[in-house]
Amino acid sequence: MDNNIVWHNYATTKAQRSEQKKHKPAILWFTGFSGSGKSTVANALEAALNQQGAHTYLLDGDNVRHGLCKDLGFSDADRVENIRRVGETAKLMVDAGLLVLTAFISPFKAERDMVRELVEGGEFIEVFIDTPLEVCESRDPKGLYKKARAGEIKHFTGIDSTYQPPVNPEIILDTSKNTLDQSVTQLITYLKQKHIIG
Repeated sequence: MDNNIVWHNYATTKAQRSEQKKHKPAILWFTGFSGSGKSTVANALEAALNQQGAHTYLLDGDNVRHGLCKDLGFSDADRVENIRRVGETAKLMVDAGLLVLTAFISPFKAERDMVRELVEGGEFIEVFIDTPLEVCESRDPKGLYKKARAGEIKHFTGIDSTYQPPVNPEIILDTSKNTLDQSVTQLITYLKQKHIIG
């Protein structure tokens, strides 16, 4: 890093921003195969949190690639950089006192661990959407699996690119077994048990 770049401390702290919002900040990091239900569950959870008065923001993989990460492809190196940028963005949002929901395949354990290390203990909640690959492929909401099987898409997670499942995630959901409401209830219960929301 350039020696001329100096970190500035501000009068308003994360604790003060959090107190203003009446809940603790955290990252809920949804990871799993394409079609597993990450975005669907994260979207429903954000709506439920919003109804309870929580201050949230949802960072979704496709949406971020329209702007912040539109210059990146899907090679392993680009996937790592994608998650690094999202992690740094989520860190800033946690500092702002928000509950940040992120929906990214994020196939590599090292990158998810890197984001965990960016924030304080208890502020990174890994939500593993453990929906079986065959179920995700049968859903194929964007037609991506069909293209990957036909060789039209390279480096597709679960087909010709590796997915490293979380070793010890805070929450495991399987959208082939749980309804959307059940998944949201499980997440809300966790947040209340950890005193992140009231």
